[in-house]
Amino acid sequence: MKVLVPVKRVIDSNVKARVKADQSGVDLANVKMSINPFCEIAVEEAVRMKEGKEHHAAGTASEVVVVSIGPAQAQETIRNALAIGADRGILIQSDTDLEPLAVAKLLKAVVDEEKPDLVLMGKQAIDGDNNAVGQMLAALLDWPQATFASKIEIGGGKATVTREVDGGLQTLAVDLPAVVTVDLRLNTPRYASLPNIMKAKKKEIAAKAVADYGVDVAPRLKVQKVTEPPKRSAGVKVADAAELVSKLKAAGAL
Repeated sequence: MKVLVPVKRVIDSNVKARVKADQSGVDLANVKMSINPFCEIAVEEAVRMKEGKEHHAAGTASEVVVVSIGPAQAQETIRNALAIGADRGILIQSDTDLEPLAVAKLLKAVVDEEKPDLVLMGKQAIDGDNNAVGQMLAALLDWPQATFASKIEIGGGKATVTREVDGGLQTLAVDLPAVVTVDLRLNTPRYASLPNIMKAKKKEIAAKAVADYGVDVAPRLKVQKVTEPPKRSAGVKVADAAELVSKLKAAGAL
C-alpha cells in the first residue's frame, strides 16, 4: 500500500506571528519556519504503518511519499519528513501561498500520477487554519473521507477511523483509496535521529513546477486586512470574595 502525505512549511508554532505594517499579511522575514504540526503527525502515522513494530496498522504501508507545495526552502520541510522515515519527496515549487482549492487541485494531479491507496494529511495548517484541503481533495477525487482521526486501523481494503466530534467519538469505515485527515491525539511524532537525518539527505526529492500539472491556481479570494488580536486589558486585585462578587455584578457577569 502506498501512502501519500502532503506537508506544509509554516511559521514555527513557538514563534509569535507579526503582522506586516500595511496589514496585507503576516511578516515571514527572518522568522523560524517548521513543518506544520498536524502534517508531522500524518508523517509519523504513515511511517508507523510501514514499520514492523506493534501498531494497529503496522506493515500495511509499503511506501510513504511526501509532497509539499511551497518555496524552494520547503525542501527542508520534506527532509524533515524523510528523516522521520518517509521514502521520497515531491516539491511543487510556488513562491505564493496558494488557496486551499488550488492546493487540492495540485494534490489531485499528484494523486493521479502516484496512485496512492491512502492520502494521509493534517486536518489543517496552523497558518491559515482553513481545515479545507482534505475535504476538497476528497471531493475532487470522489474518494471517501474521514477527518479529525484520533485512531486509524487498516485491513480488508478499508480504513477504520475513530474521529473526534463535539459529542465524543465517532467511528467510520471507509473503502480504500480514501483521504484521511489527522488530529493531535493520533500520535506523538518521534525526534529524528542523527543517522536518519543523514540518510534523509540522500533520499530523492523530485522538483516540480505548478505549471507542470496544468492546474488553474488563480486566486478566488482577496485578503482585505490582517490584524493582530486585541491586547488583553490588565486585571485588578480584589481584597476578598465579597468585593469580587460585587465587581462581577457591576460588570453584569452575574
